[in-house]
Amino acid sequence: NPCSSCGGQGTQKKDRALSVNVPPGVETGTRIRLAGEGETGPRGGISGDLYIFIEVSKHKIFERDGLNLFCRVPVSMAKASLGGEVEVPTIDGGRSRVRIPAGSQSGRQMRLKGKGMPAIKTVQKGDMFIEMAVETPVNLTARQKELLQEFEELSEDNNPETNSFFSSVKTFWESMKG
Repeated sequence: NPCSSCGGQGTQKKDRALSVNVPPGVETGTRIRLAGEGETGPRGGISGDLYIFIEVSKHKIFERDGLNLFCRVPVSMAKASLGGEVEVPTIDGGRSRVRIPAGSQSGRQMRLKGKGMPAIKTVQKGDMFIEMAVETPVNLTARQKELLQEFEELSEDNNPETNSFFSSVKTFWESMKG
């Protein structure tokens, strides 16, 4: 008569916790093999391997493309205009200071070489790209509004993108007249 707990197979199903070393830089779909941790072979045969498939969760701050990381960083209108520095987080938990050139526009990208994801089993690292998002201030005081209005009146020739756009619009309208 076969054993009631194993049905004569010589094995029993049992849940157990395993510790798995997930190397930095893995991507969704990466397969990790745990040798000898699979099902036991029949009648005391050697155990098979257990394969774990990785699914990487979306990060709150960084977007990943291969080894490169992308991070959108808010920058004040004043700092984008005058220049300065911002401190940005890095994927390893550190921080890097990034110099913002005077006159920077929203969407400008800066590269931090070697601050991206590590490649598995090599010393190579991707880059981190910082995309500036120039913030327009809200909830202005009366004094701030007054200063911005004065600034607007003084800055007609200091907005190259605006000037280029309206020049194109003017040319378009003139071409529509016939």
